[in-house]
Amino acid sequence: MNRRWYDEHEETQETLELLKRLDNRTIRSLSKDLAVIIKQIKELREEAKKTDEEDEEISLGLQRVLGLYQSENARRWYDKKPEVNFAMRSMSTLPKEDFYNIMEGLHVTLSSR
Repeated sequence: MNRRWYDEHEETQETLELLKRLDNRTIRSLSKDLAVIIKQIKELREEAKKTDEEDEEISLGLQRVLGLYQSENARRWYDKKPEVNFAMRSMSTLPKEDFYNIMEGLHVTLSSR
């Protein structure tokens, strides 16, 4: 079975299903908030890298790079929604741990609605 890079994480799958059901106004608002969070995480990582003596390389992995490339084809539902597409593309460049933490937080938030 050809699985997407985010299919290995159950909360991500469920979160994407929950996001799919949201109205456009809520998705736009949520996507803007996600962009701020992603930017903050990247800034914190950069700051930590400056104080760390070892440069840790971040590998996106083949499946994540392929997913970024395929998002240009706009086959997935969120590829067709510019705000969600931007958020997913930005999140997919984060280390897996950060990506999964964001998705788990979204899952908790959206599940309680």
